[in-house]
Amino acid sequence: MKQKASFGYDIKDIRLSDQGKQRIEWADREMPVLRLIRERFSEEKPLQGVRVVACAHVTTETANLVRTLQAAGAEAVLIASNPLSTQDDVAAALVSHWGVSVFAIKGESVETYMRHVRIALDTNPDIIIDDGSDVVATMIKEKRELTEKIIGTTEETTTGINRLKALQKSGLLNFPSIAVNDSQTKHLFDNRYGTGQSTLDGIIRATNVLLAGKTFVVVGYGWCGKGVAMRARGLGANVIVTEVNPIKAIEAVMDGFRVMPISEAAPLGDFFVTVTGNRHVIDKEHFELMKDGAIVCNSGHFDLEINLSALREMCHEPVQRRPFVEEYRFKNQDKSIIVLGEGRLINLAAAEGHPASVMDMSFANQALSVEYLVKNKGKIPAGVHVLPEEVDREIASLKLRSMGISIDVLTPEMIEYLSSWETGT
Repeated sequence: MKQKASFGYDIKDIRLSDQGKQRIEWADREMPVLRLIRERFSEEKPLQGVRVVACAHVTTETANLVRTLQAAGAEAVLIASNPLSTQDDVAAALVSHWGVSVFAIKGESVETYMRHVRIALDTNPDIIIDDGSDVVATMIKEKRELTEKIIGTTEETTTGINRLKALQKSGLLNFPSIAVNDSQTKHLFDNRYGTGQSTLDGIIRATNVLLAGKTFVVVGYGWCGKGVAMRARGLGANVIVTEVNPIKAIEAVMDGFRVMPISEAAPLGDFFVTVTGNRHVIDKEHFELMKDGAIVCNSGHFDLEINLSALREMCHEPVQRRPFVEEYRFKNQDKSIIVLGEGRLINLAAAEGHPASVMDMSFANQALSVEYLVKNKGKIPAGVHVLPEEVDREIASLKLRSMGISIDVLTPEMIEYLSSWETGT
């Protein structure tokens, strides 16, 4: 007998559930690490009786994370972390086939999104899995009493971790939070390989424009920016990187990219992708410098990186040319700028997000972070923490095992040498 969604649901169409179930099971084939964790969780039930609210992109990969939490005994509530990142058939399948209370509709308004955040908090969660820290921030602003009972939270985005650190600095973070994004098996793979491939996938699906020979500007050279720049170059684009951090800028130069300020890159670029986690990194003065037909998009978590309010003031009402493609024509210049995915995450707005094999490690981090918080309830001080290195290594080892790859181990002699100061030249 199927479970029923305990707190109801708000989705587009329950009739999409069978299609969603097929896609969830297809993604599961590429997620062997999470599957191994789910098998252990099914036996041990480490999350029995724990209520988990997850604010995440409602994709096939997230569905398999929710299944893993359920296998551990948790009761899961899922909401979208971005108005354009929901796959409606996945939401329907989780409600219909797995009894998850899902509140997510692709294209939902900001008002609906915030209503879903508040519904999720009304379920009185023990654990919050956040993408962007909207749920945590809303809890602290509007339902502060919940912070006294919550076991802890996890955060998977750079943007969200920045917000958590600001809360900690302000003295408002009175519970532990695991910075999943800072785990090596997350940012080295998800941010670089996942964001790199899925961002280019979203751009190509939305525009069907050839990248080879085009000038491609990557704004920000963190792990996500590295991935986007690498994949764009692989498709034949001439890549320019803009940065504010001198160390990252040198790294981009050493990696073979041109580096310059955004004001110098603006007249040159055919494509612009923002991956900074900051506000208005492409602004009014940059739009004025761009060439006719320049294509602008964002792969950072929130839609603040491109100053669309300024662009709207400079232009006539935008015209939709294709799904997720809007043309902004200037009032005082004979040119237009193309904006993809309303300035939201292009890889999820116009494509399907990261490949399942990459999210396998990211969501293994999420699942084990939740287990770590529950097992150490009351022992972890308030504040932002990184998952212990041994857990990170366990995830990497499981991934290698699933790929049929073995590696060397240190001999006792090696271990002794590494811990000794006496042996030298």
